[in-house]
Amino acid sequence: MMEKEREVFIGKYLTLFEFCTCTKTYQKYATKIAPFPQNPESITAIADLNRNIIDPIIDHFSRAKFHLTYGFCSPDLKRYLNQKDPLTGQKNGRVTPSRDQHIAHEKNSNGKYYCDRLGSACDFCITDVPSNALVDWILEQQLPFDSLYYYSEKRPIHISYGPQHKRSMWTFTPTGQPTRKGIQHWLEKT
Repeated sequence: MMEKEREVFIGKYLTLFEFCTCTKTYQKYATKIAPFPQNPESITAIADLNRNIIDPIIDHFSRAKFHLTYGFCSPDLKRYLNQKDPLTGQKNGRVTPSRDQHIAHEKNSNGKYYCDRLGSACDFCITDVPSNALVDWILEQQLPFDSLYYYSEKRPIHISYGPQHKRSMWTFTPTGQPTRKGIQHWLEKT
């Protein structure tokens, strides 16, 4: 199945393989993780995110500068993100599948969506462009995002595309609590 995903484009620039295998946690545990969506609705949501958000960003900034850090989160990847690395004792990552839309339209064993918000999300940065300037550009272009999380000018941003088109924006305190403090200038543009 991996060979097929290497060639399936989900927009003008990214392949399904790339979108599902970009995380450091996947790279570390690749032989133990099934990275691809099982629900065809997830692939449609990922393609919509790429067409409406990622493609215009790459069109402007270039494919060479676009760096995807987190795309689709399969249930297998979710399990490993929640675990601690046996050598370092550090958690492999952060995941909040009920809110962040990385798990797209996947369903749990009870047939319920992991994330009722649906849609799809990714985290990325643009080489040599501070994330605050990237957010400015996204707002100027009026891209139809659902949620955008800004962490700092040197960290990737999180962006989602979903049926709600909320254009909701958040940043985070040093302890990781969501807040809108300090981003009022952006909130006025949404």
